[in-house]
Amino acid sequence: MHGVAGLLVGAIVGVTGVGGGALMTPILVMLFGIAPTTAVGTDLLYASITKMFGTAVHHRAGTVDWQIVRRLALGSLPAAALTLAWMHFSHVGQVRGGVITFTLGVALVVTALGILFKEQIHSLGTRFRLGDSARFKAMQPAMTVACGVLLGAMVTLTSVGAGALGTAMLVYLYPLRLSAGKLVGTDLAHAIPLTLVAGMGHLALGNVDPVLMLNLLAGSIPGVLAGSWISTRAPVGPLRTAIAVVLLFVAWKMVAR
Repeated sequence: MHGVAGLLVGAIVGVTGVGGGALMTPILVMLFGIAPTTAVGTDLLYASITKMFGTAVHHRAGTVDWQIVRRLALGSLPAAALTLAWMHFSHVGQVRGGVITFTLGVALVVTALGILFKEQIHSLGTRFRLGDSARFKAMQPAMTVACGVLLGAMVTLTSVGAGALGTAMLVYLYPLRLSAGKLVGTDLAHAIPLTLVAGMGHLALGNVDPVLMLNLLAGSIPGVLAGSWISTRAPVGPLRTAIAVVLLFVAWKMVAR
């Protein structure tokens, strides 16, 4: 059944580009009864492996802006390390239904809003960029690092945010610089070191189930390939909206647990 979940999530990610963590972690927690910390840790390590294949393709196509990746990583990697240290010393990993579950619900709400209002966020960034170009460009590096800090903490704690939320941040900060292809490639490239550092940290904390991860990988790789094929032949917008609505419902269930 875990392989089937990997196949389903992989297909949806391939079609819509929505981050797998926003879908996989709630499935593992709510449908399979996996402890939240184990679900987060396993999903992070599994995501770091699957994202490597996509990034390799984008790198060969020249659709990765490595300067932006470095700016994001400058904030996200230290934030991930500090979050892991906090989890270790506060023993938050031993709490099954506490802070992790609640934070996951909040992260799902933010992710869903990022999906629903992506175009409006892009328009807002474009107006700011064109209206006060010098000030906006001067603020870009520091704002990108700050966004990296937020992503690093959120992704490490919940495994959610590297995809949809990261994309929403980038369409605001770089509305003219990043084409659709570069947006996906840059966000994907940054997600690899972030999910790898966070995933290895969770592995050290004992929050990764290797057998579960292998089952997820067995389903997700063909799922991503199938989803990518479908995405070139089907309208993606309505499905992304439907996923956002589902995420809001799941978030409510998670917070109410």
